[in-house]
Parts: sequence; C-alpha cells; structure tokens
Amino acid sequence: VQLQASGGGLVQAGGSLRLSCAASGRTFSSYAMGWFRQAPGKEREFVTAISYSGGSTYYADSVKGRFTISRDNAKNTVYLQMNSLKPEDTAVYYCVVYGSRWYIPGSAATDWGQGTLVTVSS
Repeated sequence: VQLQASGGGLVQAGGSLRLSCAASGRTFSSYAMGWFRQAPGKEREFVTAISYSGGSTYYADSVKGRFTISRDNAKNTVYLQMNSLKPEDTAVYYCVVYGSRWYIPGSAATDWGQGTLVTVSS
C-alpha cells in the first residue's frame, strides 16, 4: 500500500493544522489506520488510530482533547485535525496502516507513509 501524507507546515502555538493521508493499493476501508510522530532527537511515538469504519478511535494522552482522527473511506483518506498546538508537538508525522480492521494497542503497523513535518513556534 502507498501512503501519501500532506498538510504539514509552520504554525504558531495555539494554532491548528489538518494533516491528510491518501492511501492506494489496498482496500482502504478494510483496515485500521493511524498516525505516529517523531520529534528531533526522540523516538517515534504513537499519536492516534482509527478502526476500519471510523467507529473507534484511540489517542495518546499527550494529544487527547486536542487532536481528532477521522477517515473518509470513499476518498481513501485519513485525516488528523490538530488544535491548540504546542511547541512540543513539533515532529515529523507519519501515516500508517494496520493489518486488521480494529486497532490493537501496541500492535505494529504494516505500512508507513513518508512523513510530513509539523513545526510549532512559541
């Protein structure tokens, strides 16, 4: 599967961005999707995931209440709406696909996109 993320950029603290990830090469609507991020000098970390239908979502505590994941299966696209951004949200954000319909906490993603850089200035 190919994953193409977009929407990153520079934003001031308190601002918002929406990331998009377009998928191709697999039946998009059959698989859970998610986002990871990697800040400079830090390990990659889980941000959020969504089940195949969009009915279930999961968030890291650090983004809960500020970020929202959604998907449009008709457009083969998953979104990440990021509000109230903080400088510590600065990272490369990666779109991923899982090998199952439901997200299982701690499970490994099967495919990764190329990443899009989000920079939050203070």
